[in-house]
Formats: sequence, C-alpha cells, structure tokens
Amino acid sequence: MTVIDTPVAPHTPAQTDAAVPGSLASALAASGIADLLAQLERELVGLAPVKSRIRDIAALLLVDRLRQDRGLSASPPSLHMCFTGNPGTGKTTVAMRMAQILHRLGYVRRGHLVAVTRDDLVGQYIGHTAPKTREVLKKAMGGVLFIDEAYYLYRPENERDYGQEAIEILLQIMENQRDDLVVILAGYKDRMDRFFESNPGMSSRIAHHIDFPDYGAGELERIAELMLKDMQYRFDDQAGDVFRQYLQRRMTMPHFANARSVRNALDRARLRHASRLLAAGGDIDDEALVTITAPDLLASRVFADNPALPESAQETSCCKP
Repeated sequence: MTVIDTPVAPHTPAQTDAAVPGSLASALAASGIADLLAQLERELVGLAPVKSRIRDIAALLLVDRLRQDRGLSASPPSLHMCFTGNPGTGKTTVAMRMAQILHRLGYVRRGHLVAVTRDDLVGQYIGHTAPKTREVLKKAMGGVLFIDEAYYLYRPENERDYGQEAIEILLQIMENQRDDLVVILAGYKDRMDRFFESNPGMSSRIAHHIDFPDYGAGELERIAELMLKDMQYRFDDQAGDVFRQYLQRRMTMPHFANARSVRNALDRARLRHASRLLAAGGDIDDEALVTITAPDLLASRVFADNPALPESAQETSCCKP
C-alpha cells in the first residue's frame, strides 16, 4: 500500500475575481483548478483524450459547486472512476491530480491518494480480509483510493478465495461514504470489462470510465527527454539516434510498459554510464558527468541478435499478463 500526500499550495484568487461575482471565470480562478490542469498538461506527454475528459469532469464539479452556491438543486455527482490502459500510461499521475482537484473543489477533505493492490485488501484465511480492507479504507477516507489491477479481487475459480468479501465491503463504502471517499479502479481494459460483467454492483457505481492510450514512439522520445532533464542528464547526438532505435525494438518485445519501460531503460543507461566513468579513471569534468553516450545504450540486450526477453524481467512485476 502506498499513501501519496498531494499537497496543494493555498490558492489566492486574483483581485479581478471580485469584478465578476458568480461567474464561471471567477469560480475557476477562486478554485485554483486551472493551475492543476495546467500542471497535468505539463507533466503528461500526449494523452489528449484523457486530459480532455479530466477537464470535463472538473467543469462538471465546478458548475455543480456554483449551483449549490446559488441555492439551485445540485445532487452530489457520482465520482467513482475506472482508468483502463496498459502499464506506464500515466494512470497513477492522473489519479494524484484528480485527488487535488477534488480537494480544491471541496469534494474530499484531505486530497491524498492511497494506492493499493489485491494483496493490501485480501487476506489469506477466514476473518483476515475484512479488517485488512477496512484498515485501507480508513487510511483512504477524505481522499482517493486507487486500486490497481482491480480485477484480481475477483477469482471465481477459487472457492476459498476471499476477494469477494473485499468487493462487498468496497461496494458498501462506495455507496454510503461517497461524500468522503472516491474510488478509482485501474487495469487492462479487457479484464476490467470482464470484472464489471461479473460484478454489476461495482459497475453501477462507476460514473466515469477513462481509457489511457499507449504512447507513440515520438511521445516516448519526448518523455525520455523530460526524464533526463529532471535527472540532469542528456544524450549526446549519437545516443539520441541510438535511443530512437532502442524504442523501435523494445516496443515490439514482451512486457513493454510505455513510460515505465523508458524510465527503466534510462536507469540502466545511467548504471553503464557510471561504470564507464569509473573504469576510465582520471579526472572527470562536468560534461562527462551529465552525458550519456551511444555505448551506454548499445550495451543493452535489446540490441543483441537474439534477445530473449531483454531487460524486461524487472518490469514483469508491474505488467502481469
């Protein structure tokens, strides 16, 4: 279980907000969610349909809040969501920003994110699942509960499996405590579809289904550039060309995990870069410290003549078939 606090700096509305009382423009400025949407735009490469859907949800919540302020009928919207897509497509990042947006608009008290998998919710013996699930829910209250690979909660082929107990507790809380907790289920689309078919009660509580597409090669190159910049590294001219070839090969291999695979590739390149500098000995200037070269990438087994699941073993834990 991972608890991710998503603190949002206090937002001070501009002085001009008062000039247009009650307008959507003033409500948007007062909430500060425009800043969060802009941050999401900067953080995530591509994913235009996802960003558009998040903006739509933010607009719905903003209008709903304005209706309440005007004394108009505004039944609380259902906010439970399902994020589908392959690993490394930004689902957790979007969930974090969604938690902040909900907090800014007053739909959750704390705005933190609790990320869990089946193992955090389901026990191995009778009487173990309920307290585990309730403890997770207690930690998540006032924020967002993100359940990755949620379909593993349901295993009908195993009569002694206790996942159904966790589902029943979740269903009760999602209905009775929906004003204090938002649940986001995540996983592969086909498996989530089958999960909802087998659990219609869960399906009926999910209001927003958002599909996260895979990144294209050009988008993955841009993601690599941003990651390198954050780590204060860079490719030399030849390394940039080699990394492009790396992506073309790696994207066709098993267990490819989009941005996650890009990060893993860069981490391994940094290891080779460090080993190369150590082996060379002598003085090291700043340029050498920050520059990843073509040999640092070409040493990857992705470039072997007969790669057998090259370097994907480290990723399989997050990319179960």
